[in-house]
Amino acid sequence: MIRSVVFDVGETLLDDTREFAAWADWIGVPRHTFSAVLGAVTAEGRDNAETFQYFRPGFDPQAERARREAAGRGQQISAADLYPDVMPALRRLREAGVWVGVAGNQTVRVAALLRALRLPADAIATSEEWGIAKPDPAFFDLVADFAPGERSQILYVGDHRDNDVIPAHAAGLRTALLRRGPWGFLWADDPLVRRTADWVVDSLTQLAGLLLASTN
Repeated sequence: MIRSVVFDVGETLLDDTREFAAWADWIGVPRHTFSAVLGAVTAEGRDNAETFQYFRPGFDPQAERARREAAGRGQQISAADLYPDVMPALRRLREAGVWVGVAGNQTVRVAALLRALRLPADAIATSEEWGIAKPDPAFFDLVADFAPGERSQILYVGDHRDNDVIPAHAAGLRTALLRRGPWGFLWADDPLVRRTADWVVDSLTQLAGLLLASTN
């Protein structure tokens, strides 16, 4: 029985289109060019942060993020950036008595922006707040401490094979891969995902239905 569900952020709850476009604009690269290189990096199973190195060798994401903030062009998140199924699915789970959490590789700023959206979630945390990022096993140890229940009762939901499904499974958590965004579509049928994910779903609506049906 699943007592807690913890959601990744990017391409799970948030559509990253606007943020990737903002980065392309910031480094002065056409948006379609940035997207094409990002896709190539993704297809090779590499860290998407490597995309920047093709355009600016030695690119320092943390320093550039600070410069964006100082220039008044820092990341913005509004309700329009949430995928349409997010609010109803999280609300449905919570109303059914499932503890709902959010924890992903994001900044302190993103944590504040997500909290301002008043998501139907019991708690929100990010890697920068915790000082540890996925896929480090210590991140998932913190998820296990963060969410109520035994590890086998905690479900981690994300779109990424290497950052979400495999390390969460290795930590003893239940896992679901969401077929959404470039990574979700790329790896939905990957043999490793099929062996380690408890569910592969097309939407959070579908996931909520499956979880709640399994408790009846």
